[in-house]
Amino acid sequence: MKSLLLCLTATSLLLMPGCSDSKTAEPKSEAPPQPVTGRFALFQMFNGARGWSPDVQVLELHSIHMTEVKSERGKAAAWQATFVSPQSARARSYTYSVIEGAGNLHKGVFAGLEESWSGHHPIFLIAALKTDSNEVLQMALKNPKVAEYDKKNPEKPISFILEKTDRFPDPAWRVIWGESVGISSFSVFMDASTGDFLQIMR
Repeated sequence: MKSLLLCLTATSLLLMPGCSDSKTAEPKSEAPPQPVTGRFALFQMFNGARGWSPDVQVLELHSIHMTEVKSERGKAAAWQATFVSPQSARARSYTYSVIEGAGNLHKGVFAGLEESWSGHHPIFLIAALKTDSNEVLQMALKNPKVAEYDKKNPEKPISFILEKTDRFPDPAWRVIWGESVGISSFSVFMDASTGDFLQIMR
């Protein structure tokens, strides 16, 4: 009987939750939001746009700078794309952002309003995009003139526009030193399908 009582006492002690030795688990801190490449953001938005219309093609993609997110060359905290449904002659813009932000920017994919599409501006299939924003930046820097300008202007933000124009046979990335084309004095066109250097613009 004594041995049975001893066993029961020992078992109950083992089952009691520890108090003095237990440590409160510290909550895991979330990693800071990171900027993403244009191709990554475009594919996220494309998946959403296909729910709107399965025949969508790309009209334009451009980067959006956000001071709240640490910048990284070839990437951006937010991107905006415009997709077109040729069958319905309608267009719709989407945004992808890594955080909530001003200007109606929401974390993740967010759909804008539908608009009519006149068909004057060329569109392209997303399969034509075989290069990413960070890749074309590195390819552009292999050009001596681009490398020289970049070296002289290390603090300038780099922006991106992806579109199909009549100027080139394939869709092209425009890599812009500055916040936008309007205030930039230097940019280059890179073929979005092959990654080839196309043209310097001032």
